Amino acid sequence: MSSQHNWHELSQEKALSVLEAAPTGLSANEALARLDMHGPNRLPPPPKRSLLRRFLIHFHNILIYVLLGAALITGLLAHWVDMSVILAVVIVNAIIGLLQEGKAEKAMDAIRQMLAPRAAVLRDGQRHTVAGEQLVPGDIVLLEAGDKVPADLRLLKAHGLHIQEAILTGESVAVEKQTRPVASAAALGDRTCLAFSGTTVTSGQGSGVVVATGAVTEIGRISGLLAEVKTLTTPLVEQMAVFARWLTLFILAIAVLIFAYGYLVQHHDVTELFMAVVGLSVAAIPEGLPAVLTITQAVGVQAMARRNAIVRRLPAIETLGAVSVICTDKTGTLTRNEMSVVSVVMDGQCYTIEDTGYEPRGEIKVSGRAISVPEHPSLTELGRVAALCNDTELKGHQDTWTVEGDPMEGALLALSGKAGISGDDERRLWTRTDVIPFDARHKFMATLHHDHENHAFIAIKGAPEQIITMCRAQRSAVGGMAPLNEGDWRQQADKIAAEGQRVLALAVVPVPPEHTVLEQCDLAGSLILLGLVGFIDPPRPEAMAAVAQCQAAGIRVKMITGDHAATAMAIAGQIGLQNCASVLTGAELDQLDDAALGEAVMNTDVFARTSPEHKLRLVMAMQAHGVTVAMTGDGVNDTPALKRAEVGIAMGMKGSEAAKEAAELVLADDNFASIVAAVREGRTVYDNIKKVISWTLPTNAGEASTIMVALMLGMALPITPIQILWVNMITAVSLGIALAFEPTEENTMHRPPRPRDQPLLTGTLVWHIVLVAALFLGGVFGIYAYALEQAYSQELARTMVMNTLVVMEIFHLFFIRNMYGTSVTWQAIRGTKAIWWAVLVVTAGQFAVTYLPPLQSVFATQAIPLPDGMLILGTGMALFAVIEIEKQIRIRLFQSGRF
Repeated sequence: MSSQHNWHELSQEKALSVLEAAPTGLSANEALARLDMHGPNRLPPPPKRSLLRRFLIHFHNILIYVLLGAALITGLLAHWVDMSVILAVVIVNAIIGLLQEGKAEKAMDAIRQMLAPRAAVLRDGQRHTVAGEQLVPGDIVLLEAGDKVPADLRLLKAHGLHIQEAILTGESVAVEKQTRPVASAAALGDRTCLAFSGTTVTSGQGSGVVVATGAVTEIGRISGLLAEVKTLTTPLVEQMAVFARWLTLFILAIAVLIFAYGYLVQHHDVTELFMAVVGLSVAAIPEGLPAVLTITQAVGVQAMARRNAIVRRLPAIETLGAVSVICTDKTGTLTRNEMSVVSVVMDGQCYTIEDTGYEPRGEIKVSGRAISVPEHPSLTELGRVAALCNDTELKGHQDTWTVEGDPMEGALLALSGKAGISGDDERRLWTRTDVIPFDARHKFMATLHHDHENHAFIAIKGAPEQIITMCRAQRSAVGGMAPLNEGDWRQQADKIAAEGQRVLALAVVPVPPEHTVLEQCDLAGSLILLGLVGFIDPPRPEAMAAVAQCQAAGIRVKMITGDHAATAMAIAGQIGLQNCASVLTGAELDQLDDAALGEAVMNTDVFARTSPEHKLRLVMAMQAHGVTVAMTGDGVNDTPALKRAEVGIAMGMKGSEAAKEAAELVLADDNFASIVAAVREGRTVYDNIKKVISWTLPTNAGEASTIMVALMLGMALPITPIQILWVNMITAVSLGIALAFEPTEENTMHRPPRPRDQPLLTGTLVWHIVLVAALFLGGVFGIYAYALEQAYSQELARTMVMNTLVVMEIFHLFFIRNMYGTSVTWQAIRGTKAIWWAVLVVTAGQFAVTYLPPLQSVFATQAIPLPDGMLILGTGMALFAVIEIEKQIRIRLFQSGRF
């Protein structure tokens, strides 16, 4: 359809006629028929790399290049078995990476589905929320600030509507939209009566008819501009890349020196010497580490998704583990976002409303006694304003009621029902002829209404401090007008807010019937105040527990909200925030210079009446203290702070598309508890990565030291290069990967956040590498010397050494599983399924290599007698005992402050 018409030059009526659509929307059956005709409203998936190319890319690593070079030279020396084992190690790692990449692509496809935009549409004259993919030409789409436009639209209504079209036009300033046709030759950026798919509504409200979907939209035509966002490299991965380069150079330098020493000083055979150097290189190179790191991060992404935290950018996984401050909104995150009117102040009385959620039935009481609503006509008038100055629809029956739109407006509709007003009947009786949408700058919404009996009035609702200043009078108890007591109303508003309620003021002003256009100048100083309405949004019980977990983990939780200061303080006290007795408002923040703000921000945990600029400034002030900040947000006004924070967290259910795009993390359930779960998973991922590194580097150092010492001393190698290759292949593929699935340690959320710039090789890790390498040397040469003393053959001695290495690596694995606590508990010994499967695979492999004749001939092994097998097992246990005792001593010294 898009290619057949210049929609920007057609009038609204003509566009609807061409599309065979109506302002009330399509019927459900017609929408299904058109969906079959036009297909889903989505862009074609990006082209994928071929399977071969995806496989070959896993060889693009400096560590792998060294191994391939070793395999080539080994083949030229006709050592075919050694060459085959080296190539097997490399190919197995590439296959693992390929399989994991496939899983990652499937996970990303699933995440795209979870993040797919949803659209508010009119179907059969009713507002519905549908998946963006289900939109069809002819659908009527409703737009408001923060929405991503889900398809190309010909606008039918526009009230202060501004849309950011930078992805199409490159123009950074949002475009003001209107409904009149424009010239046929108008450039894309000048087609102001159209809204384009993929652009973002920055302010105002509007509606439009879908004229193009999927690939035939403007964004579809130039979809090359929407290339896949590249996954950013985490600091840890960058550190690993640098480490790999230096490690490779170090290993090659040592290998050259050892080769030169063996050839020039000890006069070894060149071929044997080269094979020994190959064994040294293979032993020292952690060739499985890149694949295992990738798998560990992918496992973390999937674990977070199960906790309703969708990772959009990889750095969020690592950074989450370092978060020291979480800045969170209140409504919907710390609270249930199920607003209910519980109090009304008018006529000099305070009415208590029964909290029945969104059900439009319930008692209204005064001083604890139920009243008859018809005896209080002012309640009926307030209920009428609550129903008409409202864009939301209430749906349901009996005990199940849901809101299609804003929760607070849904609560006002429920209040109308309790006041004896039917929202649907009132909307049919009083036609809305104009509207001033709510905007954070003027803090109110106003609607103009006319009936069929030549009456008209303006209904308005908004922040009490704003509405009260715009009123000239107040409604009296008998239905007339009385002088406005501004101070008393402000005091009543503060009193309600102090009880944790959100407060709105409702007002009216009659106008002549010929008044058909609503301007802000019609409102100032002319309103009649009806009353105050108090809403409650109870805290989520799980949010209270989550805040306590954050505080135990050394993470400060700060509430930054646009609500009234007293409301924010009350909710903060209920959920257990620190320093909740004091609140800084946006107006007070404006009076502070950067230095004063920097001091205040660390001593205050509740900020109220804040603007987007305040949120951004608060994040920057905290970052100036060197803290790592996570910031939550749901609206387009939150995007600057979301981008500035180290971890931006958007709300997946209620959040705008602009907020989701600016964030690194999207919460599928809008629950603060999910943030804490994500932080826990982030710490777990980092811990597991550290475990992989802390297990790999010492074991590789131990293997390499074994060969290096033997060469330096001029003695026969206690283990052959092909046996070293086998050990590396079977342990890296199984034991190393098993660490990626380690669960969260018990004390994970009782440790302070780690510094973001914490180096990869800490002093503790370097000491651990030296200690384990020395113990490996002692174990290997001790077993080797024992075997020779027993007059065993060289083959049997080397077989015992190879099995000793594997056994020590297994016991070292059980030690590494509990880096911060004791490894001698039943839970630690019990391990995980992944650990025991890995141990079973390694054990089966070792038994096969040791006892099966075909493999004995390949790896030059002999069967080990049972007593010697028990000695090897005892060597592994001795290693575990030494390093566990050393860890406990180190922990005690650290806790006492002497280390």
